[in-house]
Amino acid sequence: MASPTQTLEFQAETRQLLQLVIHSIYSNKDIFLRELISNASDALDKLRLESLTDSGLGVDTSDLHIRLDVDRDARTLTVRDNGIGMTRDDVVDLIGTIAKSGTASLLAKIKEAKDAEAAQSLIGQFGVGFYSAFMVADKVALHTRRAGTEQGTVWESDGEGTYTIAEAGDLPVGTSVTLHLKPADGEDGLGDYLAAWKIRQIVKQYSDFIRWPIRMAAEPAGTGADFGTEPGAESGAESGAESGTEGEAAGERRDELETLNSMKALWARPRSEVTEAEYNDFYQQISHDWQAPAETVHMRAEGTFEYEALLFIPSHAPFDLFSRDTKRGVQLYVKRVFIMDDCDALMPDYLRFVKGVVDAHDLSLNVSREILQHDRQITAVRRRLVKKVLGALKDMRSGRSDAYAALWEQFGRVLKEGLIEDRDNTDALLELVRAASTDDAEKTTTLREYVERMKDGQDTIYYLTGENRAMVENSPHMEAFTAKGYEVLILTDPVDEVWTDQIPAFDGHRFQSIAKGQVDLDGDDDGDAGDEAKAEKAQREQDFAALLGWLQNALADHVKQVRLSTRLTTSAACLVGDAHDLTPTLEKMYRAMGQELPPVKRILELNPTHPLVTALRQAHEANADDPALADTAELVHGSALLAEGGDLPDPARFTRLLTDRLTHTL
Repeated sequence: MASPTQTLEFQAETRQLLQLVIHSIYSNKDIFLRELISNASDALDKLRLESLTDSGLGVDTSDLHIRLDVDRDARTLTVRDNGIGMTRDDVVDLIGTIAKSGTASLLAKIKEAKDAEAAQSLIGQFGVGFYSAFMVADKVALHTRRAGTEQGTVWESDGEGTYTIAEAGDLPVGTSVTLHLKPADGEDGLGDYLAAWKIRQIVKQYSDFIRWPIRMAAEPAGTGADFGTEPGAESGAESGAESGTEGEAAGERRDELETLNSMKALWARPRSEVTEAEYNDFYQQISHDWQAPAETVHMRAEGTFEYEALLFIPSHAPFDLFSRDTKRGVQLYVKRVFIMDDCDALMPDYLRFVKGVVDAHDLSLNVSREILQHDRQITAVRRRLVKKVLGALKDMRSGRSDAYAALWEQFGRVLKEGLIEDRDNTDALLELVRAASTDDAEKTTTLREYVERMKDGQDTIYYLTGENRAMVENSPHMEAFTAKGYEVLILTDPVDEVWTDQIPAFDGHRFQSIAKGQVDLDGDDDGDAGDEAKAEKAQREQDFAALLGWLQNALADHVKQVRLSTRLTTSAACLVGDAHDLTPTLEKMYRAMGQELPPVKRILELNPTHPLVTALRQAHEANADDPALADTAELVHGSALLAEGGDLPDPARFTRLLTDRLTHTL
């Protein structure tokens, strides 16, 4: 005999928390169905596991499933499962109250939260997903019976102040949750949850990969007779129909059902059981890219924090790779339930092109981005995922070098961002870097290949940054390196200005910009210079000392030093920086970002063998007070600035000086 119905009150704090869940927290009300389906899936998992260890349960596990029933006349949506079910005590502990230790402090934090997402993150820690049903329903009724017991339990509430609970003896094993739906209201975000298309849409988005079939009548009936509200008789009939034990009528009823979810979670299957075609199909489904991926990473982690990951490296860059609003491609699932589409906590920004799925087993369904950003386990997952992706790229570079070179053309620029952002993986990223080089006009080279080609006695990796290859190759800084056969890396991406400024070396070989510091290629070629060479250098310094001193004073507003060059062979002059100076391009980048920087003066180097420089020395020796010398000094400095692609401080003045000088010459 069923016990009388008891009416109980929610505790005051619980009532306030429930109102926040219903009215304030979730902006996307569709997630209520995700929560209920996830609970049903857990119940099916528990029944299957318990049936393996307890033969006395006496339940049929041959057709475990979730069913969605719609009654348009009654305006109800019911989520049923034939899972483990609950006892009355389970209902009281798990459903009848959300009061637990810490409720008061949690409520205070929620009230202090500045926005809905912060509040939702607190709700996620607490775990009250079942109550999201009240966002869309005026009343919720739960009917349940635990496997191995005779008595069922009925729980009902309108989500306001009270709930009722009673025993019932005629319920099937499992749980059904019936929602008496509020009217659809687009302004309030309430969809038409009686519409089959809407239900399919939600299931497809959030629960497509749940391992159990989610079924619904192909054409939901319009009368309560077909989807009755008497849970005992209805659930019993359905249990028989769904398990195929009630003859032809049951078979006909089953034929009318459609399965809404694919249940094809490739990441949960061993890699050996998944074909390349299946991988490609899944990649196309989640990425909307109709080309096959360049590489697939399939992994499973077990231990204190279990998860599976199926990641794809695309073969070509998306059009919005460098857009400010571009989204990362990794989706987060919890036990096959979709949580979020672009989980930035799982993949660093420089790997934003990676697509795929991570399915964590031990997270709350209501986990927020804020929680993920500060979760130590998620940080560990991210670290391992990054190493797996970088490892896959390294294997591709070693085993399929041509394919990797093509991939680098697509994603090299964004991968180099990792050299700035990810110091933990600097060495791995440097091994992946490819760059244009003076060694080959067509093919790029790896840093490892550059090192293998270095001259005897060379311990430096030489490079030059610039806007494009032609500008770099024609730079005056390149002259001595070309003449002596030294290979120089040609770096033309804006990010190259930054990472080369921050990373000192690769495999013990320091990076050296050929536009910075002193260059002594004679020392690299021949060891220490001989006595005769030293004497010639000393004499040259003495011969030009007066001119260099005068030029330094004349150009004091523009340069910090004037000296003789060892890097020029055909040009008269060039501008260089000290070893630790910012490059002009990097200086512009920082200023564009609003950073105030003091002016960076550079060094003017003169080629002592160039006719212009020797003539300038002779003119200075003949008449140091000649006003034309100052104009010539400005022209030499301006020409050096233009030769490296720089901007003249006063283009009009430079043009006038050049015109006057040409006129005078003619």
